[in-house]
Amino acid sequence: MTVNELAAKCSLNPVAVPDGEKEVEGGYAGDLLSWVMGRARENCAWITIMSNINIVAVASLADIGCIILAEGVTADENVIATANEKGVNILSTQMTAYETAVAIGKLI
Repeated sequence: MTVNELAAKCSLNPVAVPDGEKEVEGGYAGDLLSWVMGRARENCAWITIMSNINIVAVASLADIGCIILAEGVTADENVIATANEKGVNILSTQMTAYETAVAIGKLI
């Protein structure tokens, strides 16, 4: 499933989507960046409430399919610009991290 398809099927809002055709092959939920970097699988949808610039670096290093900012978390303009520049997809939702994970789990 692509990032664009995931966003449509789970009613996720695009924040930065420079590569909407990137494949998403699973999910990961976590907020400790070093933990995510070492454990999240390539092409996963990473669910987090973290919104600082470091999420873009972690997603890029781990080759994550997309970041999903849960619980109404927003990204500032610097994070969005950097994500677009680095090719990192960011989506957002008002759902809790748990609700987001369940929604993704039903699809993938």
